[in-house]
Amino acid sequence: MYNQPPGPDRSAQRQAAGRRAALTICTIADTAAGLLVLWILLFLLDANQANVFVKFVHGMADWLAGWSQDIFTMDTEGLRIILNYGLPAVLYLLIGHGIAARLNRA
Repeated sequence: MYNQPPGPDRSAQRQAAGRRAALTICTIADTAAGLLVLWILLFLLDANQANVFVKFVHGMADWLAGWSQDIFTMDTEGLRIILNYGLPAVLYLLIGHGIAARLNRA
């Protein structure tokens, strides 16, 4: 048996691991943003607040956007929800995909 040179094989392994990590980060960011957007839509469409699914989405959206609550204090409830939950959705997408792009380049 002969020893394989560590260069090309290890580099390919690192690239594959970087791609997997980038895909994982993108998936997490997309899921977080999707839940936030889903809550915005459910709110704007007057979904039944007593429904278990709506409660779950609202709870997850509150947890994901906890840091951004009441940044915007509008009189219009719909606009307040769009801004306070939309801002973290956009930031999660930008940061998550930015990190993933860096990992894919490495």
